[in-house]
Parts: sequence; structure tokens; C-alpha cells
Amino acid sequence: MRAYVFADPALARRAGQFVWLELDTEKSKNASVAKRLGIPALPTFFILDPGTEEVALRWVGGATVAQLDHILDDGRTAVARATADRAAPAGAGAKTASGGSGTSAHGSEKANQALARAERLYGAGDWAAAAGAYGEALAASPTGWPQYSRSVESRLYALTSSDSSEAAAMLARDAYPRLARTPSAANVAATGLDAALALPNEHPQRAALVKTLTAAARDVVADSTLAVAADDRSGTYIALLDERKDAKDEAGAREVARQWAAFLEGQAARAKSPEQRAVFDPHRLSAYIEMGAPQRAIPMLDASERDFPDDYNPPARLAIAYQEMKRWDDALAASDRALPKAYGPRKLRLLRTRADIYAAAGDTTAARRTVEEAIAAAESFPPGQRSDATIEGLKKKLAALK
Repeated sequence: MRAYVFADPALARRAGQFVWLELDTEKSKNASVAKRLGIPALPTFFILDPGTEEVALRWVGGATVAQLDHILDDGRTAVARATADRAAPAGAGAKTASGGSGTSAHGSEKANQALARAERLYGAGDWAAAAGAYGEALAASPTGWPQYSRSVESRLYALTSSDSSEAAAMLARDAYPRLARTPSAANVAATGLDAALALPNEHPQRAALVKTLTAAARDVVADSTLAVAADDRSGTYIALLDERKDAKDEAGAREVARQWAAFLEGQAARAKSPEQRAVFDPHRLSAYIEMGAPQRAIPMLDASERDFPDDYNPPARLAIAYQEMKRWDDALAASDRALPKAYGPRKLRLLRTRADIYAAAGDTTAARRTVEEAIAAAESFPPGQRSDATIEGLKKKLAALK
């Protein structure tokens, strides 16, 4: 988003419409704000109501310039609606303007009211209730309702976050034909396919849902003219890779990984700056590992480490690549360079990798010492950063190192 979207000149007109803030969730001083907002994934975007500091609109994931423009418009509308509601006399709700006439106008009004309720619930992280409200909005929406695509994507996320895989897969199946040529196509196909794969094997509709949504995901990656974000298209390759693994098709999975890597290499080759090129580093590393060729990541990560000497990510990824190559000394050297630059919960991931490198190299004592360091760090984090599940996982990892 920083390298491609926020820098787009088309967004310049938005400069004075919002107070723009970025929250570094790794810093302990931001833990209380992160806890209050609730951040389920990165990136997550919030538009806050300045009158109450409550979340007026939440968007989880990336966006194209056009999508972000639409999100910003919707956020301003949500804040204006909430402001009007607060100013209205007791018992009188603010009316939502809608165009058209007759049934269409009534449908828009009803859909907009349900959407406003869904946005509040989604902003508060009440995923199950938000999914229900988005469902009401979609059911009431007339043809051509401008909030349709964003409501589908938000409902999909709310459903998957509330363990409603069947409903998510069915929503993606039903919504995809309408969204097939839009910027939402990749996210709907990939999220729906992930949800279908999460269903138990004995589910009566699992096979049909997987088949339909696999076809949708393949359509997305095959259409180079589709105006979707590159990271969403990359995510669709990941869903297709998982589908081949689920089918126990090792050769097919490697072929998807090869295609995925080729796509990412093409995107990186067209990058106009080192920052844009490095955007694709993590997915390229994953694709190369899935291909069984982690050595292909070394040149790009070396370049990124030179270009961004203060960033822990390039050496941290080099440690993973060298680990896959069983070059333990090189992996530990890269880890040595990454750790001093990292802080907060992300440092735990680096320590986990370092422990795995030691264990694979046969140095159990060093592996245990590293996990103990990770546990101590995890236990020291303030509320909003501290995760009991993470601490428990680290303790289990320590117990397994004998």
C-alpha cells in the first residue's frame, strides 16, 4: 500500500480530508490503542469518528487506488451519518438519502440502514453479528447498489473470522459471477476457496464448492487484464497451491508454485523503485520454497538487505532461505543481523526461526536457550501485545526440545 497505492497522485485530493495516522503495532507504547481497535490482520485500515473516536469503518487487507477511494468516501459518509444521528432529537433517527424511486429506493434505504449497523459491528470486531448484518444489507440491496462489492468482501472476512466456513464458501460461490470482472474478484475467489478447503472432507457440498471456486481462482490468475491488486492476485495463487496440496497433487502444487513465482518475478521486474521491488520478497521466497528452489531467493534478498540496511525483514528472510538450503552457519549469520533491528512481537518470529535452525543443526542446547529467550520476551509484553496462546505455543516448543 505504501509503495504502490498511497503514493498514487490520484489520491492527492484526499490530503486535507482526513488526519492520516500510521500505527506501529510492534511498539509497546501503542499496545493500548492496538488493543482498543482490535487488529486481526495486517494491513487493517480504520476511519475513526472524530466525535467519539469510535471506528466508523474498518477495512481488512489491501486495496487498489479505486477501492481505497471508495472506502474513503464510505468512511466520510459513515461519520456524517453518525454525527447526524447524535444531533437528532431523542427517538428520531437520521434519514439516509437514496436515489431512485419506489421499490429500488426502499431497498437502498433498507440496505443502507443494515450496512450502517454492520459497519459499527465490524468496526468493533463483533464478527458474527457483523456477518449477519452484512447479510441483511446484501439481501435488501437492489441491483446496482454501490456498496455491494465491499459488503461481500467484509461479510466474507467476518464469516471466516467467526468460523463460518460453509456460509463463506457459499457466499463467494454466489457472489463471484457478479464480481468476476471487478477488483474484488481475486479476494472473493481466494477467500471462498480457502473457506471451502476448511470444510471437513465429509461435508456433502465440499467437493462441489472446491471445484467451483477453484475454477474462479484459476480465471483470476489467468486474466492478466483484470484490475486487481498484485498482492490479491498473489493470494489467489496461494489458495490454488493449497487446493493442489489438499488434492495430494505434489506435481500440480509445484506447477502452481512455478506459475506463482513467474508472476511475482514479472511484477518485481516492472517495479520503479527498490521499495516497490521488495514488496514481492516475502511471497517470492514462499513460492521458491514451494518449488523446492529456495536458492533463487538469495540474490533478491541480498539486494533488499543492501537497499534497506535498517530493515530486519531481508536478513530474517535470508535466514529462512538458508535454513531451507541447510546452510546453518549462513542462516545463523543472517539471523544475527536481523535480531538487533527487530522489536515487539515480530521479534518472536525471528527467535522461533533461530531456534529451528539450531535444532536442525543438532544444537539442542542453543535451541532451548533461544526458545527460553522468546518466552521471556513474550511474557514481558504489555496487554495488547501479550498473547497467552503464543506463550503456550512457545512452552510446548520448549518441551519438545529434548
